[in-house]
Amino acid sequence: MPKSRIREVVGGYGDQSDDAFERMFERDKEELREVGIPIETGGFDPLGDEEPGYRILRHEFELPEIRLEPDEAAVVGLAARVWQHTYLSEASSNAVLKLQAVGVEADTRSLGAVEPRVGGEEPAFWPLWEAVRDRRPVAFEHRKSSTSEPLLRHLQPWSVLSWHGRWYVVGQDTDREAARMFRMSRIVGDVRPDGDPGSYEVPSPDTVRMAAASLAPPERSPILHALVRVRHGSGHGLRRRATFVATDATTGWDEVTVPYTSNQALAEELVSHGADVVAAEPVELRDAVVERLRAIVGVPA
Repeated sequence: MPKSRIREVVGGYGDQSDDAFERMFERDKEELREVGIPIETGGFDPLGDEEPGYRILRHEFELPEIRLEPDEAAVVGLAARVWQHTYLSEASSNAVLKLQAVGVEADTRSLGAVEPRVGGEEPAFWPLWEAVRDRRPVAFEHRKSSTSEPLLRHLQPWSVLSWHGRWYVVGQDTDREAARMFRMSRIVGDVRPDGDPGSYEVPSPDTVRMAAASLAPPERSPILHALVRVRHGSGHGLRRRATFVATDATTGWDEVTVPYTSNQALAEELVSHGADVVAAEPVELRDAVVERLRAIVGVPA
């Protein structure tokens, strides 16, 4: 399609001056190429007398049909909830909507309804997340414990992750020449770039996961069990780790027994499911859920 025809049919082009149209046209072509959509330029006239045209071949960039199993769709819904209160919130919500448009159902009923269980509130979170994305070494001051003096750390970050409600960064400590994991809440001051982007290689995902598992803080709390009522078709994360599920087809609710170690952490998770999950036992867990719900709607305890 020649540029003159594109100017006629694409909204926003036709009412621009020639100079403004040229700028918009070049900008839009560049944006399409940046997201991986190839644009061909050419024409059918062997003498080259006609106006050159532009063509996008759909098969060169379209993804195949997406099919997700129910547990995979649940993970997509959970991932979207993770990013709801960050600058990725619009992108994550749009991704779920696009999946729904092609018939992939993700559990999004609690999106935007309540504070998500996992958030990026730590000041060090975004600098470290960007460093992981860019493969850029960083330096920061870190306390080994709440009472210790901060020490200067030099890290090639591999991944950021959440463990029992706390954020960590795992990577190669270049001072110790070994993998290390640091709790973000104990980072003092700013995270500073300490090298060029792309200056190191990240190990395979399996290697990163094994390193994180071996470096994770030991679990000291006793394992408790909670009785939770979950609406049919919801709470897939709770169901996957449940020790027992009692299904009741007449009420539309299931009774799910979930192992946990902290009333506060589990309460935050249950609240993130909105009206699809109800804490039944123990009383301390139910009270923690009620306290969070009151805080959300602004009702004093």
